[in-house]
Amino acid sequence: MAGLSATRRKSRPQDEVLLDRELEDLPPELRWREWMLRVEAVIFAAAEPVSREILARVVGCGCSIDLIIDDLREDLRSRPYDIVAVAGGWQHRSRSAYASAIRASQAPTRSVAASL
Repeated sequence: MAGLSATRRKSRPQDEVLLDRELEDLPPELRWREWMLRVEAVIFAAAEPVSREILARVVGCGCSIDLIIDDLREDLRSRPYDIVAVAGGWQHRSRSAYASAIRASQAPTRSVAASL
């Protein structure tokens, strides 16, 4: 048993996660929505800007990352944060209108105060 778990730990990350990227069993509208949620979750969880290549790992072959990002940005229009293009990828960023509230809160942030 110990040998089996040691072998599993040595597996490559892409071998450990099986993900249905195409979602062919879903109607087109639900498939698109799931792809949007996956892309948003990856960007949200990432410590650095997320590249197109990384995002392509969680969506189907025929999915346009640019259109997904456009739809996500539309969904976030009324939120205090957005998804922005940064360093060849995308990242969640607070809207500048909320910079003073974030600074006043003195909450620890992932970015330096100057970039708010």
